[in-house]
Amino acid sequence: MRSTITRATTALSLLVLFLHTRFDEARRRPDRGDISITTVIIWVAAITGAILIAGTIAAVVAKYNGKLTGI
Repeated sequence: MRSTITRATTALSLLVLFLHTRFDEARRRPDRGDISITTVIIWVAAITGAILIAGTIAAVVAKYNGKLTGI
């Protein structure tokens, strides 16, 4: 039990130290070339559109599967 508590405390200390250094760097250099929210929105829209198109094609093929076998 004691070693588990020691490991958890050590892991938490390392996590806090890591986050502290990252926040310090973010304060020093606010523009680090991070991905913008606009880019994220565009990627999400593109992936959603691709999934919708693929789903629509799959639904049409499933619906007309018997009629498409002769083509």
